[in-house]
Amino acid sequence: MSSEPVHREPSRAGTVPVRCHVVTGKGGTGKTTVAAALALSLAADGGHVLLVETEGRQGIAQLFDTPPLPYEERRVAVARGGGEVKALAIDVEAAFLEYLDMFYNLKRAGRALRKMGAIDFATAIAPGLRDVLLTGKIKEAVTRRENGRLVYDAVVVDAPPTGRITRFLNVTNEVAGLARSGPIRAQSDGVMAVFRSPQTAVHVVTLLEDMPVQETADAITELTAAGLPVGSVIVNMATEPLLPAASLARTAEGRLTGADLVPALTAAQLTGIDGLADGLVAEAVEHARRWISQDALRGDVEALGRPLVELPLSSSPIDLGCLFELADRLDGHLRDEVAA
Repeated sequence: MSSEPVHREPSRAGTVPVRCHVVTGKGGTGKTTVAAALALSLAADGGHVLLVETEGRQGIAQLFDTPPLPYEERRVAVARGGGEVKALAIDVEAAFLEYLDMFYNLKRAGRALRKMGAIDFATAIAPGLRDVLLTGKIKEAVTRRENGRLVYDAVVVDAPPTGRITRFLNVTNEVAGLARSGPIRAQSDGVMAVFRSPQTAVHVVTLLEDMPVQETADAITELTAAGLPVGSVIVNMATEPLLPAASLARTAEGRLTGADLVPALTAAQLTGIDGLADGLVAEAVEHARRWISQDALRGDVEALGRPLVELPLSSSPIDLGCLFELADRLDGHLRDEVAA
C-alpha cells in the first residue's frame, strides 16, 4: 500500500491525488463524525492529516475528548501505522489578522483594529468576508510546504451544511470579480484553483430520510453547476432489517397477526401472550414499513451516480473507538473504489 493514503480517493483513482476532502451534509446527519472518521482513515499507514473545523462549535474537540481547540494545529489522534491527525478550529478574527500580515504586512494595524472592534464590524457588514477567510486558510493548509515537501498528505474539512456549501466554496470566486488585480485577486484565484481542481472532493453525508436525501441531490446539482468536484455520498447511521427479507413485505402489508406469534411466545413460556403478541406485531409492522421506505430512498441515493458508502448506526455514544471503527469502514470503501 502507498504511504500516502490520500491517493485512495474513490472517484479519481490513477489520476490527480485528492488532498482536500470537504465534508458537508444536512444538519443532524453526523457530518462532523464522518469528517473525523475520514481523517483517521486517511491518516492510516503513516499519513499526516489536518482536520479543520469551520463553524466554531468545537465539535471536533468533543469527539476526540480534548480541550477546546485554539487557533493552532494540534494533534488529536494517532492512526494505525503511526499516522497522525491534527485538528484546527479556524478563528475568523485570528485568520483576518494573519491575512493582513501575510498580504499587507499590517500585523500591528490588525491588532489595533481588533481593539477597536473593527474586525467584528467588517465581518458583520460583509458576511462573505468570513467565508473568504475560512476558505483562504483551508487553501493555505492544503498547499503548505516545508523544505519543498507538502506538510499534509490530506486536509479534511468539516464544512458548512448542504444549504450553504456551494456559496461557501465559491465565495472567493465572487470576490475575485470585484478585484481585477492585487493580492485579493491573487488569493481568490489561488483558492478557486484548489477547490475546482481534481485535488478536491466534496463528500455529502446523508441519512435515509426524505429531507436529507433531497438536500443531498440539490447540493450535488448546485456543486456541479458551480464547477466544484463532488466525491462520495456517505449514508450515515444506516440500520439493518430486524426481520428476514422474506417477511418484510408481508409484515408491512399488515399480513402478520398476533396469532402468528402465539406458538413461539408459548414455547418461551411467557405470560400475557395475547397482549404481548399484539404489541410485538405493531412494532414489527412499524419497523417493516420504515425499512421499506428507507430502502426506496437508498435507490434514490444510488441514482445520484456518485460513489456510495454506508456507515452503521452506533448503539452507543460516539467515542474514539467508534471513530476508528467508522474509519475502517471508510478505508474499505476507498480501497474497493480504487480496485474498481
